[in-house]
Amino acid sequence: MTSPTDSLTLLSPFNIGDLTLKNRVIMAPLTRSRAGVERMPNSMMAEYYSQRAGAGLIISEATVISKQGIGWVNSPGIYSDEQTKAWQQVVDAVHAKGTPMFLQLWHCGRASHTSFQENGQLPVSASPVILNEEYIHTPIGKQPYEIPRALETEEIPAVVEDYRQAAVRAKAAGFDGVEIHAANGYLIDQFLQSKTNHRSDRYGGSLEKRFQFLKEITESILTVWPSHRVGVRISPNGAFNDMGSPDFRENFLYVAKQLNNYGLGYLHVMDGLGFGFHELGEPMNLAEFREVFSQPLMGNCGYEKETAEAGINSGNADLISFGRLYISNPDLAERLANNWRLNPLPDVKIWYSFDREGYTDFPTYQELGNRE
Repeated sequence: MTSPTDSLTLLSPFNIGDLTLKNRVIMAPLTRSRAGVERMPNSMMAEYYSQRAGAGLIISEATVISKQGIGWVNSPGIYSDEQTKAWQQVVDAVHAKGTPMFLQLWHCGRASHTSFQENGQLPVSASPVILNEEYIHTPIGKQPYEIPRALETEEIPAVVEDYRQAAVRAKAAGFDGVEIHAANGYLIDQFLQSKTNHRSDRYGGSLEKRFQFLKEITESILTVWPSHRVGVRISPNGAFNDMGSPDFRENFLYVAKQLNNYGLGYLHVMDGLGFGFHELGEPMNLAEFREVFSQPLMGNCGYEKETAEAGINSGNADLISFGRLYISNPDLAERLANNWRLNPLPDVKIWYSFDREGYTDFPTYQELGNRE
């Protein structure tokens, strides 16, 4: 007799350098806004992540590297000693289940507002290009987006250093690695894309110059972590935060090809269209990235069991990360392994309740069975 997992490649182990993952089901970074106004990791977050430790690897929610990087209500930080120490309880809870955890490093850039910034300063970006959406949620309620201030050339090394220091703190907190958030229209993506980068200095213009900011961040973090403990996330098809550039295909294949030189742990590509599509050409797929990136590739965005398995079996993906399915299914990997039905996705209104509702209160399949 065979078990449901016998032929499921998705549930097979995988090595990222010297790090062995028990399966290829990855928990994607999910901003959940439970860190309070002090942006402090806490016991509720530790419970939430430990509930989901059936994953082969957990990637934390996006975590701001500096006060300047803040742009989301109640998201956690990694820019103080207190935050670093507070993260340890989260990492320890996940490690107790035998699962590694990476910290995702985040700077919101123009996807912020003066009410998040010290002394009411404008948010920063590659160029003064406003985010063309109706409003942003801020500490003072819904507010219109503002024209950001372009970072001066001489300011950029300090931002790169903020990333490096955050990587240092992640190591001190006990994380197993870090993921550089270069997706979804946040600061690094704003430098990568021609839509938002209109600079004429060494950080703008050509593909090479637009990549320079990410290049410097990556190389600075590689002074802290070995290369296989560093991942990068990109969103070539994404429209979130008013993104999408006409040269997206050329741009992101160049980015992947350059990143291939570093021997990274993985490249995390949001190839699915469930998060929005800019419709500036045919969507990019993992097969294109496989042509230029020889290290592990992680697919993301809208995958289900069958499409995840197909992506891995095709050879285009090594790992698949799941986001929304992990919100309501803390035991997602176990459900996939045993063909158990999934909990329905809850109303988006409680995704950001700031409390346990819609966060740690979803039953596992076995708990649900005991209730019925």
